[in-house]
Amino acid sequence: MQNTVVSGSPGPLDASALIADPYAAYAALRQAGPVHRITGPDGRPAWLVTRYDDVRRALADPRLSLDKRNALPGNYRGFALPPALDANLLNMDPPDHTRVRRLVVKAFTPGRVEKLREPVQRVADELLDAVEPEGRTDLLASYAGPLPITVICDLLGVPPRDRRDFRAWTDALITPDPERPAAAKEAIGHMLRFFTGLIASKRAEPGDDLLSDLIAVRDDDGGGSETGPRSGSGGDDRLSEDELTSLAFLILFAGYENTVHLIGNSVLALLDHPELLRELRENPAGLASAVEEFARYDGPGPLAIRRFPREDTVIGGVTVPAGETVLLAIASANRDAGHFPEPDRLDLHRGQSGHLALGHGIHYCLGAPLARMETEIALGTLLSRLPGLALDVPREELRWRPSIRARGLLSLPVSWQPGPRAGG
Repeated sequence: MQNTVVSGSPGPLDASALIADPYAAYAALRQAGPVHRITGPDGRPAWLVTRYDDVRRALADPRLSLDKRNALPGNYRGFALPPALDANLLNMDPPDHTRVRRLVVKAFTPGRVEKLREPVQRVADELLDAVEPEGRTDLLASYAGPLPITVICDLLGVPPRDRRDFRAWTDALITPDPERPAAAKEAIGHMLRFFTGLIASKRAEPGDDLLSDLIAVRDDDGGGSETGPRSGSGGDDRLSEDELTSLAFLILFAGYENTVHLIGNSVLALLDHPELLRELRENPAGLASAVEEFARYDGPGPLAIRRFPREDTVIGGVTVPAGETVLLAIASANRDAGHFPEPDRLDLHRGQSGHLALGHGIHYCLGAPLARMETEIALGTLLSRLPGLALDVPREELRWRPSIRARGLLSLPVSWQPGPRAGG
C-alpha cells in the first residue's frame, strides 16, 4: 500500500495507520501542525488539513473548488468515470452546483424523509425476520447493507431485480480488488449501462419516484441532444443528459456507501461499549442524539471530497498554491480536543456539538436527514429485537476496508440469543 508521507510530521505515515487506527495517527498530525504536505493515496502531492477550525472554514470556503478543471495539470488522479457519471455534485461549483442541487434537495427535506420512516421500519423488520431465528449473522451482508440500498432504490424507482448487481458494483468501487485490477473499470461500465437503461425505461413508463421526476425536469425544456454541464445557464431549473445520469449515480452510490458504514460503525461502537448499548436499549428515545455522536466518533467519511484552490490560499497559516489538491480530514477534526472535550470518549449525551461528519457549507450532505433516520431505525430495531447482541469473532479479527477515504468494516459477525424479542 502507498505510504502517505507527511512533511513536518512525526515521520513518514504509513497509510495503513489511517485504516487500522486512524485516530491515533490523526492526533499525532494535529499535534505536529494544522496542515501537512503529503503524498496522497493516488501517489500525487496534496495538502492535508487536520484541525477542526481550519477544516470547518475550508469546507465553506468558495475559493476551494470541487471542479477538477481548477486542478493543476497532472496534479490529480481520481476515479476514471465517464462523462455521463462524472457530471455530478461532487465535481461542481456554483452556479451549476446550485442549479442541480436545487432540483433534488426537496426529496431529502426532513418532512419528506419523515414520511419514509414507516417503509424504512418495515424493511428493517423484514431483514431481521430472515435472520433472527439463526442467532448469528454477518450484520453488514444481511442488514446494514441491504437496508439503505433498498430504501434509496425505492426512492429512485430501481426494480428489485437489479439491486443485488448494484451492490456488487458499488463494493467493487469502494474496495478495489488488487487481484482484479480491471474489476472497478468493469463495474463503472456496468453502472453506466444500468443507469442509461433505467432512464430510458422511466422515460417510456414514468413512475411515482424521484428519477421519473428528474427526467420530467430534464425533458421539460426540449433539451434534445445536449450532454455536458450547462455552465452559464443562470438560474434555470434544467439538467443536461449527463447531469441527469450522474445525479442518479450519485444518489444511489452515496446513499448506499455512507449509510451502510454509519450503521456498521455505530453497531461496533455499541458492542465496544456494552454499558451504552444497555442504556440505549432501555431508553430508545436517546437514539436520535446518539446517532450524532456515532457520526462524530467514527463516521463513514474520514476525508471530505478533494478541493483545488482557485488562487493561492492561506489555510491554518500555510499558503497552499492555486490548483494543488487539498484534503480535509473530517475524522481528525471530529476528534479535535480544541472543540470536543475528551474527544476520544464515546459520549451519547454530548448533544449537537457541531461535528463535521456530514459536511458543512453548500456541499453539506444532501441525504443527511435520510442517513440519520435510517441509522436511528436500524439501531433501534436491532436493540429491541436481538437480546444479548455481541461480536461473534474476537475483536482483533475485524478488518476495515483498505481505504483512507471510506471508514467501514469488511464484515461484522454478530450473535444473539434467539427467542422472544427483547422487552417483549
